Amino acid sequence: MLSILFGLGAALGWGAGDFTGGLAARKTGAYRAVLYGEIVGIFVLFSAIAILGESVPNLKVWLLSMLAGAFGTIGLMLLYQAMTLGLMSIAAPVSALLAAMLPVFVGVFTEGLPKLLTLIGFGFALFAVWMVSQGEGSVTDIFSHLTDLKLPLLAGIGFGLYFVVMHEATSTGATIWPMVASRSGGMILITVYMLITRASWRVEDSSAWPMITINGILDISGNLFFILAGQSGRLDVAAVLSSLFPGATVVLAWIFLKERLTRNQWVGIGSALIAIVLMTI
Repeated sequence: MLSILFGLGAALGWGAGDFTGGLAARKTGAYRAVLYGEIVGIFVLFSAIAILGESVPNLKVWLLSMLAGAFGTIGLMLLYQAMTLGLMSIAAPVSALLAAMLPVFVGVFTEGLPKLLTLIGFGFALFAVWMVSQGEGSVTDIFSHLTDLKLPLLAGIGFGLYFVVMHEATSTGATIWPMVASRSGGMILITVYMLITRASWRVEDSSAWPMITINGILDISGNLFFILAGQSGRLDVAAVLSSLFPGATVVLAWIFLKERLTRNQWVGIGSALIAIVLMTI
C-alpha cells in the first residue's frame, strides 16, 4: 500500500512540477527553466542532508545515479524538442507510455509477474496516460504522424531508463544523496549543451523565478516519492503510477488556467482512478 501512495505522490509532484515548469519555460525558455530548477533542487537536497545527516553512499551508487540523471535529462530535452516541432499532443502520451512500459518489462524479468489485478491495473493506467494527454481527435492524428514519433520514442526510452537505473541505484536504501548525484548528472549535461549551442544563461523575465523555484521543489518531491515507492514495493508498480503525472498537469491547467478538459481527458482520468483501485486490491 505504501508503494501505491508513494507512486501517486510522485505522479502529483512531477505533474505539478511540469505545470509550473511549463509556465516558467514560457517566460525564460525550456532549457534555462530546467537548469535553474535543478539548481534550486540541489539546494533543497543539501538542506535536507544537513538536517537528516544521511551518510554518503559508495561510488557505484554515485555513478548509477548520475547516469540515471543524464538519461532523464536527455529524455526531457528530446521531449521539449518534439514539442517545439508542434508535436505536443503526440509527444506527451508516447513518451509517457514508453517510460512506463520499459520498467514493466524489466520488472517482469527481475521480480516476476505481478498478480492479475495489478496487470489489469497496468493496462488501465497506460490507457489513462494516453487518453489524458489527448485533445479531441488527437488519437486519430497519431496515425498521420507515424514518421514523427522518433523523438517522443527516444524521450520515453530516456525516462524509462531513468526509472530503471535510479531504482537500482537506490536499492541499497540511500535516498537523498542519489538525488544529488542524479541532478548533478542532469545539470552537467544541460550545461554542456548550452555551452555548445552558446545559449543565453540570463533569465530576462524576473517573474519566472517564483515558478522556477516552485518547479525545482516539486520535481524533487516527485523524485523522492518515486524512490520511496521503488524501495517499498515493485519497480513496475512505482513506475506505472509515477507515469500518471500528465493527469496532474492537465487537472492543474483546468483549475488554474481554465483550460477545458476534453472527453478523452475525462475518460483518461476515470481510467486512472480504476487503475489505482485495481492496484490496491
